[in-house]
Amino acid sequence: MVQITFIQPDGGQTTLDAAEGASVMETAVNNGIDGIFAECGGAMMCATCHCYVDEAWAGKTGARVDGEEDMLECAAAELRETSRLSCQLKLSSELDGLVVHLPEEQA
Repeated sequence: MVQITFIQPDGGQTTLDAAEGASVMETAVNNGIDGIFAECGGAMMCATCHCYVDEAWAGKTGARVDGEEDMLECAAAELRETSRLSCQLKLSSELDGLVVHLPEEQA
């Protein structure tokens, strides 16, 4: 299992145990985390799973995948250096303890 902490725009935090290989988006949706809508179900066809990887973890999540930058430009919230589509963040033991911040709006 891998732990991931979701931080809401108001500062509220939820820490969950997730399966290795699952995406951050799948973990959020399966556990009812507010702020991740995932309208396309993880097909990288929308930007409703936009999140900000915590600065401390930004170097560990890897580069954005091909096409992710284009989808992020459609995000409703501000785009930042640490912006990622949570459907493209696959959890592994190297990401145990990952922290992601959720934007104020998704759609």
